[in-house]
Amino acid sequence: MTDDRRWMYKRRGPHGDCGGEFFNGLQQFFDFVYSRLSVHPNSEIRCPCSKCGNLPYQNKATVTEHLLNYGFMDAYSVWWAHGETLSGNADPWLAIRDVASSSNTKEHVNVEDDFQHMVYDAFCPYENIHHRNETDFPAETVGDEPNSHAQAFYDLLRASTIPLGPSSNDQTVLSWVSYMLHTKTKNNISGVGYNEIIHGCMQLLSPEDQQKVPRNFYEAKKYMRSLGLGYVKIDACINNCFLYYGDEGKSLTTCPVCGEDRYKRRNPAQTQKKDKSRNCLWYLPIIPRLQRLYMSHKTAEHMIWHLKCRADSEVLIHPAQSAAWKHFNEVHPSFAREPRNVHLGLATDGFNPWGHSSTSYSCWPVFIVVYNLPPEMCMRPEFTFLTLVISRPKNPGKNIDVFLRPLIDDLKQLWSSGVETFDSFRKQNFTMRAMLMWTITDFPGYGMVSGWNTHGRLSCPYCMEMTRAFYLQHGHKISFFDCHRQFLPESHSYRMDTTQFLKGRFEFGSPPPRLEGQAVRDRVDALPDVLFGNPSTN
Repeated sequence: MTDDRRWMYKRRGPHGDCGGEFFNGLQQFFDFVYSRLSVHPNSEIRCPCSKCGNLPYQNKATVTEHLLNYGFMDAYSVWWAHGETLSGNADPWLAIRDVASSSNTKEHVNVEDDFQHMVYDAFCPYENIHHRNETDFPAETVGDEPNSHAQAFYDLLRASTIPLGPSSNDQTVLSWVSYMLHTKTKNNISGVGYNEIIHGCMQLLSPEDQQKVPRNFYEAKKYMRSLGLGYVKIDACINNCFLYYGDEGKSLTTCPVCGEDRYKRRNPAQTQKKDKSRNCLWYLPIIPRLQRLYMSHKTAEHMIWHLKCRADSEVLIHPAQSAAWKHFNEVHPSFAREPRNVHLGLATDGFNPWGHSSTSYSCWPVFIVVYNLPPEMCMRPEFTFLTLVISRPKNPGKNIDVFLRPLIDDLKQLWSSGVETFDSFRKQNFTMRAMLMWTITDFPGYGMVSGWNTHGRLSCPYCMEMTRAFYLQHGHKISFFDCHRQFLPESHSYRMDTTQFLKGRFEFGSPPPRLEGQAVRDRVDALPDVLFGNPSTN
């Protein structure tokens, strides 16, 4: 932390009140935001107090009150959410929100700007890069052209400025298509109904304008797919033992494991154009969304925040300060050498989408969390990516490995070869790699993801065959009571306690040794092949 920012964490003086140094520092903070960035006095800024954490926008009086009562949030010596970059330059895009521009009155509404901002959120605002100073980028990186994925931004941005009809100044092709798709979803209109509405609207347009607008629902989805928000629907076996995925599975009509049919049987009395799958998986590809983090100038700069977080505080506030993160960097220096490589976490859990109704159903979403970002950003919903939706009456159990295959294939590609990505902050193309650092589950979910049996006497993944669990003869249950004293220090008083634990029992033992990685790998390799699926259930 720089010397001129130490006042941020010296809020209380010797008598418990806010000292003069803190008041002077607050004035420096507001001078930076309101003067250096030339912000309107009535504008709202992000509140950096420890309670708000740079999430809500507040006026100056409220921010002052919060900072006096709660102090600054941890590890905020660099005011990244208020326009300060690593190079010390200001970026007003992230810092402020003008009260007038956020008004709901009609005179401040601009349809064209709204949809241009939607494109900026989905891709990098490359046009805004040219308005930055050349000193914001390293000299050797200025001039790189965006790759093919980033180039899609230009096509969609161009569509956001093309007027629809000679008499419409605000309505553009992009805004019109987005509005029609939103209306279809909001009112539950079928695809056939959408096509009929579009056909009627086409009659009101000139032949020239008709060439600009998607003519049906399929073309509209293809047009909007450039936003990178698409999904893939993959057929699965009804017994969860096989995924009709990849070159070897797409053409099959029966499961090679259990022999069940892939599609539902057709009703001879109905004319059906397409076969319907008996079970399916929804996959939202992770690679385009990771690339979008660098293609958007709002997030590209913060994707290397993990580099400086260790210097701001000795308290563990981010996974980048953990021993596991540091150990990984030592083992894989080539990966750690590029700070823009992405560290990920995987989280999953099951729930009943119908709440606590009598309907028995288990939906298992799989999320990916990006740990490169600051703590205030990486835990927000927009940076927690839904990648898989496994929806079945019963939970997938050990067969979750079958459904994880598309995600694992993408993660393997990101780890081994990487993907070309455009960094809008540095205006540079680079090869982005990624790795899966942790999994986040409850104990039953841990058993599904890892394959470990979390039921019975050997359910502890640390003690394993050296467990001290015992069977209750009358309760007919496995009990882990009094198994934890062995992990206490040898001189701890609880080891000699014979009344509050098992009666008359002293604890002199030591905890079981933890296996090294190679020993665990040898045990896994010695296991027989796992047969996925539930052939006995339909």
